[in-house]
Amino acid sequence: MRFLDEDEELNPIVSAVNLIDVFLVIIAALLIAIAQNPLSTFSADNVTVVKNAGKPNMEIIVKEGKEIKQYKSNDTIGSGEGLRAGIAYKMADGSFVYVPEDNKAPQTGGKL
Repeated sequence: MRFLDEDEELNPIVSAVNLIDVFLVIIAALLIAIAQNPLSTFSADNVTVVKNAGKPNMEIIVKEGKEIKQYKSNDTIGSGEGLRAGIAYKMADGSFVYVPEDNKAPQTGGKL
């Protein structure tokens, strides 16, 4: 029974088991990092991410539940037709107050 008396330092299986343990720890850390990603499908939170804010290649990613929408900037200024809906005032404390237009007043269409 010479095999039972063999030194553990000479056994190559011992070092392979240690490598497997190291890889299991690395895999567990990666799984935790993936689960904590705000855009992960495992989280039920609503998240909005803005990439490259204020630049021509800006992207907005919106996650609502399990649905993810991505909006990309096309380097043009938005415009459209619409009606004036009201007036917004900035107060001295930095807050905004919105005052809706009276429905009886004539509204003129214009570019927004």
